[in-house]
Amino acid sequence: MGETTIAGYDYGEVKPSPVTREELELLKRSVLFGPEDEAALRRAGEVLGGQVEDVLDVWYGFVGANPHLLADFSTPEGEPVTAYLERVRGRFGQWIRDTCARPYDDVWLAYQEEIAERHTPEKKNKTDGVTSVPYVPLRYLIALIYPITATVRDFLAKGDTPAADVDAMHEAWRKSVIMQVALWSRPYATALW
Repeated sequence: MGETTIAGYDYGEVKPSPVTREELELLKRSVLFGPEDEAALRRAGEVLGGQVEDVLDVWYGFVGANPHLLADFSTPEGEPVTAYLERVRGRFGQWIRDTCARPYDDVWLAYQEEIAERHTPEKKNKTDGVTSVPYVPLRYLIALIYPITATVRDFLAKGDTPAADVDAMHEAWRKSVIMQVALWSRPYATALW
């Protein structure tokens, strides 16, 4: 999967998640995520595999065009940290692959917690040793569900994939992203999560 060449990507090497498998199963049920979605995500991974950099170009274009989003990758004075953006890009691309191909097991759940913490004061900036803002506002993690799900559809529709399959892959992607952002919210709201 290329994870050995990605700076700061330590899938399978992080502490366990405080979220239990039972809580994960309830979250899956809450977004109507089932075995058919897992299968659709595997197909989505095949379709997206060769397009990851193109997807990231769209997403990075969106972030770069919105100063309030780019601020999360910038110095406290507002200057974008190019090396930080590049390192995160590698992990973001792997996140696309992981979303589609990894089993949603304890190892995956632990890495979701790691991703979550890297958006909060606990670990923001530490993986890459940068000086940037101390956290990503939760409101933007939640709001980014829309562009991260809406824009992927065009990539899923490339080629000769039947429309019904594109719909299934897109819905599975949407459910997974919503579920992951819900998991990423845990460190922001530990008392109420």
